[in-house]
Amino acid sequence: MTEVTMQIPESAFSAMHAAPSEFAREMRIAAAVKWYELGRVSQGRAAEIAGLTRAGFIDALGIYRVSPFQCTADELAKDLADAD
Repeated sequence: MTEVTMQIPESAFSAMHAAPSEFAREMRIAAAVKWYELGRVSQGRAAEIAGLTRAGFIDALGIYRVSPFQCTADELAKDLADAD
């Protein structure tokens, strides 16, 4: 695994009420959720980035209020119509 070093202001830890290790963990999850939401990574890859199981990542999506589905309702309706 590659390690990335970042400079974060001390005030960020107090603003988030988190120790640096918890802050880093939350940042990994938040980044993975956002990249998944933008369609840049798959659900499985996002779970890996976040350091979670796939089920744990789906739970995180719920916490961040991001749909676990990467298609819109219109796309789903079209797919269902095309299947007939």
